[in-house]
Amino acid sequence: MRMVFRSAACLFCGAIAFALACGVEPASQRHQDIVFLAIDDHLLPFRRNLCYYLSRPRVRKEPVLVPSHDDPDAVDQLAAHFYGTVMVDEGKFRMWYYPVRLGDRSSELGMGPAAYAESGDGIRWIKPSLKQVSIRGNLENNAIRLPDDRVMGVTVIKDEEETDPERRYKMVYNPVAARERWAEPKLNGLARSTLRTATSRDGLTWNARPDLPLDVFVELSSFYKHNGLYLAHGQGKLFGEGGELHERRGYAWVSTDFENWLAGQAETFGLPEPRTLGPRGAAGEYDQVHLGVGGASYGSVAVGLYGIWRHGGTGVGGTTCDLGLVVSNDGIHFREPVKKHVYISRHDSPVTPVAGKEYPTILCQANGILNVDDETWIYHGRWRNAPVGPEYYGEVALATLPRDRWGAVGLIRGVSEGWVWSAPFRWPEGEAQVFLNADFASQMRVEVSGVDFNLLPGYSDANAGTVSCTGSAGWLQKRSGGLDCSVVWPGGQLSDLADRQVRLRIRLTAADGAPRLYAVYVRGE
Repeated sequence: MRMVFRSAACLFCGAIAFALACGVEPASQRHQDIVFLAIDDHLLPFRRNLCYYLSRPRVRKEPVLVPSHDDPDAVDQLAAHFYGTVMVDEGKFRMWYYPVRLGDRSSELGMGPAAYAESGDGIRWIKPSLKQVSIRGNLENNAIRLPDDRVMGVTVIKDEEETDPERRYKMVYNPVAARERWAEPKLNGLARSTLRTATSRDGLTWNARPDLPLDVFVELSSFYKHNGLYLAHGQGKLFGEGGELHERRGYAWVSTDFENWLAGQAETFGLPEPRTLGPRGAAGEYDQVHLGVGGASYGSVAVGLYGIWRHGGTGVGGTTCDLGLVVSNDGIHFREPVKKHVYISRHDSPVTPVAGKEYPTILCQANGILNVDDETWIYHGRWRNAPVGPEYYGEVALATLPRDRWGAVGLIRGVSEGWVWSAPFRWPEGEAQVFLNADFASQMRVEVSGVDFNLLPGYSDANAGTVSCTGSAGWLQKRSGGLDCSVVWPGGQLSDLADRQVRLRIRLTAADGAPRLYAVYVRGE
């Protein structure tokens, strides 16, 4: 089978800026795809008689990567945590992850250094001997040399816009050390993780920055480029209203050149903090955001997962974590299509159990969203919430969706017709086509209007675009739909729209089946 890889982290990088949501043309839009996901209420903001139908990912029961329990010298003797990255690079899958082994004392964990694995199919992984780091005097392991022995999150991108081959691969990672002084007085003396950056020619041998570009507590979840910005996402321990430490929530740190990082941060996503329950803050026993947003850029939109952390301590009956779905247009500020909806449940993706015990599952998100052939793959971590010792454990898991089908808009039950109207965008120059990712797409029509919502006669009503899904395979054919259904207008010439600010209206009609719209693509030459 020929596999076509489309890493969501760089799928349509630079295609269109957040300004598109406001009808402003980004400089880099021409000759690129514009992606409208159904779950994005900024680029598809106006709806009539439609509601969301969120998808349910299929979770592979067996993990794809497990720790090397039988090797006492393995860097991941106890856990292979996916505070990490998966990408497809030159025809193979590559993974960087956070390993844990037993420390010198049974009450300690050996955290890191970063580890590496690779695969031909994304399911069966090997851990090559890199001979970079000595673990108990043994160099035969897959650890990556960095200046920090204790490392947690490790996130990597391949920067296709980088002209210096020695800096083509970029890493943001979590060194863990006791800091004598933090910028925040209330965090003085804590052993916590912060951020360091590194660059590489091949993704294996890294040159780390000697200083810390940011000296602030963060547990890293993802790192990607969006609209020309380098964005590192994670869980911060900062201050809320009134100057009090708040609960776990997501933050982003930003750089325009990967060298100079802004000392401040942006809050990316948080859950409401109750005023009347027990102790507030990270120890509060209410839903919080674990690790921030594990996101990926589609160019015009970013999609991410966040951890729904339910605090309860360690061991049986303790803390659990599910994954929720969020979306953004600037790659920084995220929102939920459906508030507090559990998108991947720990019950659907449980960690490998211990016989006779019921340790809770904590799911973890990171740089794990990518498109492979006609599917979206979602790598995530499964952490067994067991006390420090031989039962402590973490593994890497995989969930899948049909490509870009995070969720749909469809008719409210009992109504016969509805529509969704897009934000304004500039139609590409040259040859351009529109495609729908939809079920029962033949029950849809696509119209074009000006920014003022006045429909253009050559592209609406009797001249509205019709949808064809020829070439769709298997179950998609049975549902009269497809991932790339082409839209054809019988009247007006699409070239007449070039460089104009327009909107799209997609009309859905009830007939033989329930039409569902997942995404709209405007593809330039």
